[in-house]
Amino acid sequence: MAFRYVVKKRVFGFDESKSEKYVAASFSIGEISYDRLCDQVTKEGMAPRGVVKMVMDGLIDALSTYVSLGATVKLGDFGTIRPGLNCKSQSEAKDVTADSIYRQKLILTPGKRLKDMVKSAGITRISTNGEEIATSGGSNGGSGNGGEEENPLG
Repeated sequence: MAFRYVVKKRVFGFDESKSEKYVAASFSIGEISYDRLCDQVTKEGMAPRGVVKMVMDGLIDALSTYVSLGATVKLGDFGTIRPGLNCKSQSEAKDVTADSIYRQKLILTPGKRLKDMVKSAGITRISTNGEEIATSGGSNGGSGNGGEEENPLG
């Protein structure tokens, strides 16, 4: 398994020069639908599809209930889900109100099993425009179609 990336040109507007730089951007092979995920869990867990869907729907309902109460929910090796906020900073504490909050979100902190998967995954460069990519011979286990494997940790 490998995380895939493409090289993208970005314009950084932090200064007047509006400098252009190239960065690695995550590349997704697509989106897995809820139904397809249920089918895969059915195959892996050998449970009937109806049971898998019922359990997953129940999990979503339970997460909605507990997170809306402000609780952090532990999901074993999968990780922890907790509510989070983004807020505009204010000069004084009295100025921080609900109006200064501009985003509510859920934060997933991966559990041990997901962290281990990420650590052991390789990194592969993907060509999206037919460019030729030289192989550097990375050693962290990634694979891809003519990609360049790199190990950012050395």
